Amino acid sequence: MENTAPRLLNFKDPSIRTLHYTWIAFFLTFVVWFNVAPILTKMLDQFEWLTKANVKSIILCNVALTIPARVIVGNLIDRYGPRVIFAGLMVLTTIPGLMFAFGDSLTMLTVSRLFLGTIGAGFVIGIKMTANWFTPKYIGRAEGFYAGWGNFGSAAAAALVPFFAVSIIGGDDGWRWSLAITSIMCGVYGIFYFFAVKDHPDGVKVTHKKGKIQPMPITSIKDLAQYWFWQFPLFGAIGLVVFNLHKQQVDGDPMLSWTTVYIMWGALFLVYLMDVIKVTNYNLPKIKAGIPEKDKYSFASIGALNSTYFANFGAELAIVSMLPMFFYQVFSSLLNSSGDRIVTLEMAGLIAGSFAVINLIARPLGGLLSDKMGNRKKTMLLYMGGIVVGFFLMAIIAQYGPVDSATGETTLIPMHNTVTWLIISILITMFASFFVQGAEGATFAMIPTIKRDMTGRIAGMAGAYGNVGAVFYLFLYTMTDEKTFLYILSAGALISLLYIKFALVEPKGAFEDHL
Repeated sequence: MENTAPRLLNFKDPSIRTLHYTWIAFFLTFVVWFNVAPILTKMLDQFEWLTKANVKSIILCNVALTIPARVIVGNLIDRYGPRVIFAGLMVLTTIPGLMFAFGDSLTMLTVSRLFLGTIGAGFVIGIKMTANWFTPKYIGRAEGFYAGWGNFGSAAAAALVPFFAVSIIGGDDGWRWSLAITSIMCGVYGIFYFFAVKDHPDGVKVTHKKGKIQPMPITSIKDLAQYWFWQFPLFGAIGLVVFNLHKQQVDGDPMLSWTTVYIMWGALFLVYLMDVIKVTNYNLPKIKAGIPEKDKYSFASIGALNSTYFANFGAELAIVSMLPMFFYQVFSSLLNSSGDRIVTLEMAGLIAGSFAVINLIARPLGGLLSDKMGNRKKTMLLYMGGIVVGFFLMAIIAQYGPVDSATGETTLIPMHNTVTWLIISILITMFASFFVQGAEGATFAMIPTIKRDMTGRIAGMAGAYGNVGAVFYLFLYTMTDEKTFLYILSAGALISLLYIKFALVEPKGAFEDHL
């Protein structure tokens, strides 16, 4: 780890090599995580028993178990190091990946997608690995580059999965093999990653304590109360998923009975209560005895970062899950001179991918600006304001059309049924994406500066809140249309902006150059 500015093409530098190996790992996990979105319309066409409500449920399940996975992984990597955890996650999630690819029932698709959602925890692992190799002075740009290029995996999935499914493999099962290949590639790279990287630079001695994981350290009574508050939504989001599964029909019966729902809700609340009691019993005596000044940190800042990631990454997860189908259906009546659709399945995937393509520039830029502006809070406020405007503009891409007599759902039609409006809509999407990705980069540029030895846990909690946001938003998506949904995303970003204005504290020493 050096104090000189990192050069991204200096592959002789072990920190740069580790950065590149790690963003590629993250990239592949995102390809697998979002490989389902671009072929959902293909599945709807092929499976007569699959409804649009089922599809929305599968999208919701895709982000559900990422919540506990990110928290658990955040704890594990602080104790065992990111290398073995990242490699193990990539290899193990090959199993549900293949189960989903060859699933032939709603139950199998739902269960496999639930477990496959744990692969979204890979992002948190790379945050810790990058923090291990770069100093605070350059952490923003390093984390931004890692996250931006890795996050591009969702765009690659949107473009390549339908391309291989339709144009290369073909046939009714082309989409299945396209999904399977992505999971196999991810598992193979996980094995390579295990042997290719180290947890720390040479000369940095860090002992990872084995055995029982200790509760999260809290340094004041006020912060303890905030911990109780911020933990509840992590369990509440899973409760929403349980309720959604109850609404899904299998052979005319609910997938989960009300009795099962109540039992699972009770279990979730019990686990939450046990966690609160455990953390309180662990920290309260230490707080009463007095916490050394050097060990104190602001939990209010963690809460503020939770809210920003809820509103930016949570929105991104929701957007990339529904955007291919949104463009495909809204512009269904836009035809060329031959009477064929202009927005085909493959083109809808490419258009949706444009939202994530901006990651390549916007997220590294968000981290860089967070480093350069000298005030990470102002950087965050700037980006969150852009998100508010961006999603509002996306909402006006479509207008309300007639109600479908068969389903009772309101159809959406383009505001203007022209190629020019399609191009403008793509530009609006990229504009919104620029601020979403930049805000994500600014969020994780700040996380390692709060308390460096807790980076994994803080990243795990904030990362989990991205999925809490996704679950919350996608749950609302199951009950509304896409236009209204985009207005909701804009409102969520506005609420977060107001919250961080008053709650986020600029970390001391956030730009110090030390090891």
